[in-house]
Amino acid sequence: MTIAELGTLTIADRAVERIAAHAATEVDGIGETAKASAKVDGGFTSLGVRLSVEYPRSVAKTTERARAHLLSRIEEYTGLEVSRMDITVTSLDGAAAVTRRVL
Repeated sequence: MTIAELGTLTIADRAVERIAAHAATEVDGIGETAKASAKVDGGFTSLGVRLSVEYPRSVAKTTERARAHLLSRIEEYTGLEVSRMDITVTSLDGAAAVTRRVL
């Protein structure tokens, strides 16, 4: 009997979401928390990731690194191929608040 004949493996959307959220925070320049949504369909998954970028880092470069890291981690941990990944930057962490002085 081969391993494939022993049964199936199903990876829940929630498991992929947790892996993606944790992996996002491993990237230098990403804030301490991230949220992810995932939809698994066969051997593929689509992701939506919401995260913050540390100020004054480049949003484009930081999210590019995050995207590459997430693709790698999801494939490494689940074996799933990411068919789509949408990243939303929700805030810049550490950005100084702008205040106005009213006379």
